[in-house]
Amino acid sequence: MFRQLTQHYFYPIMLIQRFKSKIHRVKVTQADLNYVGSITIDEDLMDAANLIEGEKVQIVNNNNGERLETYVIRGERKTGMICLNGAAARRVQVGDILIIIAYAWMSQEEARNFVPSVVFPDENNRLN
Repeated sequence: MFRQLTQHYFYPIMLIQRFKSKIHRVKVTQADLNYVGSITIDEDLMDAANLIEGEKVQIVNNNNGERLETYVIRGERKTGMICLNGAAARRVQVGDILIIIAYAWMSQEEARNFVPSVVFPDENNRLN
């Protein structure tokens, strides 16, 4: 991202990474070691948190302190599905409580006024 300084010269805009989406305290419903990586998330939760399929997310496991990065796969709506796939399945147990966070690059001005999407599902990973 560049801004025009004069007619012929551009200078870079400093961007910062800011949290944009969070699904707070969801329960792992499945762990599939033989799948090809990622996290499958109920599409209702994805929509509420403003996440899209393929988006990079950070996973924070409240039970064991693990942190990992992966990408989102759309799961069936109204199932409450939270499934860690592939190697990430080794870092969770079914029933673990996770925080799922996505970040976005933006200018400091944008970041000051940006309102992230934060979702607080119930104990069954459903929206109220």
